[in-house]
Amino acid sequence: MWQRLAGFVLKYRLSLLVLLLAGTGVMGYFASKVQLSYDYVATIPHDNPKFLEYQEFKKKFGGDGNVLMLAVQSDKFFQADFFKDYVQLNKDMKNVFAVENIMSVPMAINLIKNDSTQKLEAGLLFKGDLSNQVVIDSLSRVFKTLLFYKGLLYNPDTHAYLMAIYVNKDVFNSPKRTAVVADITKLAKAFQDKRHTEVYLSGLPLIRTAMAVKVADELKLFLKISFLLTGLILFLFFRSFGAVLMSMIVVAIGVIWSVGTIVLMGYKITLLTGLIPSLIVVIGIPNCVYFLSKYHTEYAKHANKTRALIRMIQRMGIVTLFTNLTAAIGFGVFCFTNSAILKEFGVVAGLNIMFIFMISFIFLPSVLSYLPAPKSKHTTYLDNGFFGGILNFLTQLVFKYRPWVYLVTAALVVASIVGMGRLRSVGYMLDDIPHTDKLYTDLKFLETNFKGVMPLEIAVDTKKKNGVINLQTLNKLDELTQLISSQPDFGRPLSVVEGIKFAKQAYYNGDSSNFAVPNQFDLGFLAPYLRMKGGNTAGPASTFSKLVSSFMDSTKQVARLSVNMKDVGSQKLPILMDSLAPKVTAIFDTAHYKVTFTGTSIIFQEGTRFIINGLMESILLAFVLIMLCMLYLFRSWRMLIISLIPNVIPLIVTAGVMGWVGVSLKPSTVLVFSVALGIAIDVTIRFLVNFKQELPRHDYDISATVKQTIHETGLSIIYTSAILFAGFMIFSFSEFGGTKALGWLTSLTLVVAMITNLTILPALLLWMEKALLKKAKKKELWKTLDDEEDIDMAQLGIDDKE
Repeated sequence: MWQRLAGFVLKYRLSLLVLLLAGTGVMGYFASKVQLSYDYVATIPHDNPKFLEYQEFKKKFGGDGNVLMLAVQSDKFFQADFFKDYVQLNKDMKNVFAVENIMSVPMAINLIKNDSTQKLEAGLLFKGDLSNQVVIDSLSRVFKTLLFYKGLLYNPDTHAYLMAIYVNKDVFNSPKRTAVVADITKLAKAFQDKRHTEVYLSGLPLIRTAMAVKVADELKLFLKISFLLTGLILFLFFRSFGAVLMSMIVVAIGVIWSVGTIVLMGYKITLLTGLIPSLIVVIGIPNCVYFLSKYHTEYAKHANKTRALIRMIQRMGIVTLFTNLTAAIGFGVFCFTNSAILKEFGVVAGLNIMFIFMISFIFLPSVLSYLPAPKSKHTTYLDNGFFGGILNFLTQLVFKYRPWVYLVTAALVVASIVGMGRLRSVGYMLDDIPHTDKLYTDLKFLETNFKGVMPLEIAVDTKKKNGVINLQTLNKLDELTQLISSQPDFGRPLSVVEGIKFAKQAYYNGDSSNFAVPNQFDLGFLAPYLRMKGGNTAGPASTFSKLVSSFMDSTKQVARLSVNMKDVGSQKLPILMDSLAPKVTAIFDTAHYKVTFTGTSIIFQEGTRFIINGLMESILLAFVLIMLCMLYLFRSWRMLIISLIPNVIPLIVTAGVMGWVGVSLKPSTVLVFSVALGIAIDVTIRFLVNFKQELPRHDYDISATVKQTIHETGLSIIYTSAILFAGFMIFSFSEFGGTKALGWLTSLTLVVAMITNLTILPALLLWMEKALLKKAKKKELWKTLDDEEDIDMAQLGIDDKE
C-alpha cells in the first residue's frame, strides 16, 4: 500500500502541491480573522448545576466580577494636597470610557435626616472647599463615623483606601476592555509618580485583561523562537539550508492550518489554544527529520534519488502515520471531557497533528523530487562521531550491563512512586502568574488590607414576593453578614440590610451606635424616611437608591449578598463552603429559604475540578487508545507490553519529580501526562517498526537486529528528542506558571522516554528473545508492514531517470 501511495505522490506531485498551497491560502484567510477569547467560564459544561445557578443569578442581578480595585496606603491621605490629587484621580477615572460608577472616599454619600419633609436626603459628603485643610479634617471625622464604609472603602488599622471602579460588563467582555484597562492603569501610574505613593490595582477586569494580553504576546514570541530554534538545530544536523527551508515551510503551513482551524471551528485564542501553533512546530519538525534522514540513508545505499524517495515514503509513511496518530490521540482525547476549553484544545490539536502528517507526506517527497540529489556533505551527519559514541555506550549498557539497567530503573521508579505520594491537587485564580509580578503582589496587598478581590455571591430566595423587606429576613441577612465577616478569608459583605442600617444611623443623626437593623419600634418612625430625596434623579440619592435596590430582584423575593474574598485556591474553597453550609442552614431554614453560593469564585473552583477530572479521564482514555494502536500495528501482546513499559516509566518519573519539588496537580500540569504520552510513544513506534523491518534482513537474529536498530534509529531518535526537548523548553520561559511547568515537565518526560526507549526497550527485546524469535519466524511480527523489496517503476507510473 505504501509503495503505491509513494507512486501516487510522485506521479501527481505538481497537482498535489498546487492543491496544498491553495488550501493553505484559504486557511490563511480564515487565520487572519482569529480573535482572543474573553470568556472566563468556558471551563465547565453549560448543563452543570453550578453554571445554571450562575446564569440564573446573572438574569436577576447582572454579572459579577466587573469591578476593578485601586488602592493606596498613606497616613497623609486626608492632607489637602494629597486629597486634592486623589479627588482629581476619581474625576479622571469617571471620565474613562466604559466606567459606569465609582465607589471611593471622595465619592462617599451621606444621608441627612430632614424632619420637615420626613425624608433622608442623600448627597456627597466631601464637598465645599476641599483645598481647605480644616474643611477636609471636619468631613473626614464625619466619614469615619459612617460604619457603612468601614472595611469597605478604608482600613483604619493600615491606612489603606480603596477605589472600586465599575466597568460596563458588555465592554468588559469585548476586545475594547484592553484599552479601558490601559487608560485606568495609565491614570493610576500618573498619580503614583506625582504623589510618590504606590498604587495597587487588581480585580477581575485587570486580571483577565492582563492574562489575555500575555497570551497574545507569548503566542507571537514562542512561535518566533520555536521557528528559529528548530531551524538552527536542523541546520546543525543536516548542514543544508534546503533541508531547513523545506522543514520550516512544512511547519509554517501547519501553523497556518492550525490557526485557520480555530476560526473555522468557531473558537477563539485561549490560554490552551494559544499553545497549538508552537506545538505544531515542535511536533511537525520530527516528521521532517524522519523523512529526510531516511531519504539520505537510502540514497547513500544506492545513489538513486527516485528509489530513495519511494523507500522513504514506504518505510517512513507507516512510522510517521502512527507517530502522528498517537500524538493526535494524546491531545484529541480532551474533546471527550466536559470542559469546553479542553474540548476546543483537543479538537484543534488532534486535527492539526494529522494535518501536519498530510502536509509533510505530500510536500517533502514532491519538493525533494524536483531538487538535485543530496551531496555527500548533506549525509555526513549519518556518521557523526559524537552521537556514534553515545549509541555505542547505550549498546554496551544493553548488552553487557542489562541487570544494572533494570536495577537503576527500578530504584528510580520506587523513588518516583514515593514522590507521587506527596502530590497535591490545587489551583488558584492567579496560579500561573509569577509571585514577583505586580499583578500578584497587588492582589496580595488587597487581600491583606481588604480580604481580597475575588467575587462571591450569595442569593437568598425567600420564596415569596416582598419577602426580602420582611423584618425577620433582614435580621437573618444581618446574621449572615456577621457570619461571613467573621471569616478570615472573606471581606465585608454588601447587601440591602447594610443600606437599611445606614439609613437608621442617619435617622438618629449619624450616631454610629445606631448602625443596626431597625426593630419593630424603629420601623414605625423610619418608614417615611426610607423614601429618600435627592436634588435630581441622577444625583447621589438616585445612586444610593440604585445601590440598595441592586441587592434585591424586581419582586423583592431574592436578596443578594456580595462579598470579596481571598484567592484561597480550589482545594480550600470547597472546604470553606462546606464549613459554612450548616451555619447558613441554621440561620435560614430550608423550608422557608433557599440559599445559593455562586459567582466567579465558585465557577472557577468548579471549572478547576472539571478540568482536572477531565484530564485524568483523558489520560486513561489516551492510554487505552494508544494501546489499541500499538496492538494493531504489532499484532502481539508481548510487543504491546514491551512498547508500553518504556513509556509508563517516564510518566511515573515525572509525577514523582512533581511530588518531590512541590509542583501541584492542576489543569496545566496534568496536561503534561497526556501530551507526553502521545509524543513519547512515537520513539517506541520508530524503534520497533525499524526492528521489525530489519529482523528478516538479519536472518531473525534478535541480538544483531537490536544492535543494528539502536545504531540506525538511535541517531534520528536523538535528533528528534533534542528538537522536542528544545521546543518544549521554550515554554519554560513563559510568564505563566502553568505554561512554564508544561514546558520543563514535558521536556523532562521526553528525555527520560528517549533514554528508556534506547535502553529498557532493547533490553526487553533481548529478554524476550526466544518468544519473539518464535513469532518472527511465523511472520507474525510484521503483518501490518508494507515492506516490498522490489520497486517496479513502470508499474507505479514513474520515470526512473536521475
